[in-house]
Amino acid sequence: MIQYEYRVLEFGRDISRSDIRQSLTDHAEYGHWELARSCLYLGGRRRVWLRRKIIRVQRTA
Repeated sequence: MIQYEYRVLEFGRDISRSDIRQSLTDHAEYGHWELARSCLYLGGRRRVWLRRKIIRVQRTA
């Protein structure tokens, strides 16, 4: 079974779309996160859920 860990990022309405895109690109490129969900709320606040696989190393005997 694949397990994921999640990170939630929030951006205010005063942050530009290009800054948000750059932040998400950095998380994806350097932290191996992928976009799971994105929500735009009234007032312009954005909330983004990122996820990545949890890799468990199994012991070999």
